[in-house]
Amino acid sequence: MKPTMQRIAELTGVSRGTVDRALHRRGRVDPEVEARVLRAAREIGYPLDRPARTVRSPEKPARRRIRIGVITYLCKAGFMQQINRGIARASEELAQWGVEVLLRESPALDEDEQLAFIDELVAAGVDGLAIMPIDTGAVRQKLYDLEKDRALPLVMFNSDLPGIPRLCYVGMDNRQSGRTAAGLMNLLAHGRGKVLVITGAFSNQLNNARVDGFAQELKASFPGMSIAAVQSSFDSDQEVRRIVENAMLNIAGVNCIFTVSSGQSGLRDAFKSLRLEKRPSVIIYDQTPKNEQLLADGIVDFLIDQNGFEQGYRPLNILVGAINGDTVPEQRYEYTEISIKTKYNV
Repeated sequence: MKPTMQRIAELTGVSRGTVDRALHRRGRVDPEVEARVLRAAREIGYPLDRPARTVRSPEKPARRRIRIGVITYLCKAGFMQQINRGIARASEELAQWGVEVLLRESPALDEDEQLAFIDELVAAGVDGLAIMPIDTGAVRQKLYDLEKDRALPLVMFNSDLPGIPRLCYVGMDNRQSGRTAAGLMNLLAHGRGKVLVITGAFSNQLNNARVDGFAQELKASFPGMSIAAVQSSFDSDQEVRRIVENAMLNIAGVNCIFTVSSGQSGLRDAFKSLRLEKRPSVIIYDQTPKNEQLLADGIVDFLIDQNGFEQGYRPLNILVGAINGDTVPEQRYEYTEISIKTKYNV
């Protein structure tokens, strides 16, 4: 289907005139509506005549060449597909205005590698840094010193380090998403159940926030539900399979599984191996092709998506706006939507 303003209007539920004003920055549009219109335009491939409004127009070019550093981890994980797409789109658009993006990716949660990336980008003279931070004392200290000693503009995305000075955080409200999952799980289990919780790594602040939100909501609102165990899979399919098999064979009454990280494909193999008469109710995260197939095949019930494209796209534009002196984020938290997917709406 050809990308048109009418198509964007239908997707966002606003008038074509509102779409036109939002796309061409003519004002009189609520910022949240404008963001929704721009997101829909990018998703269907509508040609935008210029980047987001935090970037200077051709009539007002950047006063000097800007270099933005970007650091990610778990770069091969499925959830990174959309984040990487957002980073690539922002980099392509910003290149038109003389902005160079230096991307450093790690396949693991490696503290030493992340610290080395930070040093490398600072030595390269970046004007701002967008980072998915690992929650360790050394990374916290490094980022704190950067802001204090160099006044380097900093945006955290996907994962956050509360207490560290930064322009803002872009990503899901992970604690709230955990609470959302608790409500969904209560519905699936009809108010009575034992939940096996599978996280990635206990050092991952993002995973911990999801688990904390889930546990707090279960305790506060659903007395018939309880957590049977919390296990770390290190984002491995094989480890998820092992955890599920062991739990189902050795912990009585487990009828729910909540997986907050990667490795979800291991669920399929575990269920096949166990030959259960009835599988547990399952909630997972991130809309990837593999996870969509798990939904379609009835392996999982709900998928919570964190809108990874926006997490990759927004931070670069925020940094350029701040460096140019055009805009500063009004909020310290720019939360992306918590989207609930089933096999019927994926």
